Amino acid sequence: MAVNISRRSLIATGVAALATGATSMKAIQSSSIAGGRATPESGTGPHRAGWMQAPRYRWGVMTHYLADWQARSHKLDMNVELWNKLIDGFDVEAMARRLESAGAGHYQLSIGQNSGYYLAPNATYDRMTGIRPSKCSRRDLVGDFHEALHRRDIKLMVYLPSGAPAQDKAAVAALEWSNGPHPNKSFQLKWQEVIEEWSRRWGDKVTGWWFDGCYFPNTMYRSITTPNFSSFAAAARTGNAQSCVAFNPGVIYRIISVSPDEDFTAGEIDKPDLVSIHRAEDGIIDGTQIHMLSFLGEKWGSGAPRFSSDQVIEFTRKILSAGGAVTWDVPVELDGTITEPFLDQLHALGKAFPREESA
Repeated sequence: MAVNISRRSLIATGVAALATGATSMKAIQSSSIAGGRATPESGTGPHRAGWMQAPRYRWGVMTHYLADWQARSHKLDMNVELWNKLIDGFDVEAMARRLESAGAGHYQLSIGQNSGYYLAPNATYDRMTGIRPSKCSRRDLVGDFHEALHRRDIKLMVYLPSGAPAQDKAAVAALEWSNGPHPNKSFQLKWQEVIEEWSRRWGDKVTGWWFDGCYFPNTMYRSITTPNFSSFAAAARTGNAQSCVAFNPGVIYRIISVSPDEDFTAGEIDKPDLVSIHRAEDGIIDGTQIHMLSFLGEKWGSGAPRFSSDQVIEFTRKILSAGGAVTWDVPVELDGTITEPFLDQLHALGKAFPREESA
């Protein structure tokens, strides 16, 4: 991501990583790919993200519910008990109703980021870092979201950085993370175990994973031996072999895929008027489903709307018309409420791109 605009840059961070010596998912699945698109039988590549082209799911919403961002916005002194209180107070049903009323087809929720606070339990992380009391919430907010979203046929996705939480020095040391263009092999093996636990916990409740901060793919992930992109993806699919995965290299205005082990493009874009799509066919670029992630506020997760509803519709239309999918980040209040100006824009999107196409 661009240093002056990306989510992780807003609070300092970098690269990231993954994985263990687990066998690659690609190695244990046959890759019957014809014309750049995987067949349903193969269970690989764009097939896992094929739902992103369906009118019911092709546009969605993301929220960054992060301890440090909420503390900064509301002038809070964050601690473990307060974090648990906030997570306990997040109104899942109300959020699901808002998403349904707007017509969103998928919802992407941040598990955590640089503060070291996460919104779901993870015993592996606690054991590795030795942090007590745990900064992983007692409530599993991701798991609780599934029921409310599933009843409304809204797909659930999760966001997670591929590096250690930069602001938590104890975690950085325990996980053996070194920020920058370093192989980080020991870290990757540990982080993959953390991801595997969450993936097993959620199983098929989670449809996709969006991994942030994959800024140095050649240095960290493109090795022949594990850990690498393949083992990273396999970790995310531990609990659900059909989970789609994306690796974010940062803001690049031309939509690209960085690895054959990802199913959809991360597509982080700060200026959606500059986005471009080249050499795509039927929603696929280089074997990967087209997807863009951008934000409606002045910054990621904050500020007033920076576009008119008509602009948001046109930005979205450009991607959808290419067979792609779009996720829009919006700010949320302490209880998970999306404020009216953003909700109005989401409703406008729902009217422009309804989940049920008219006959």
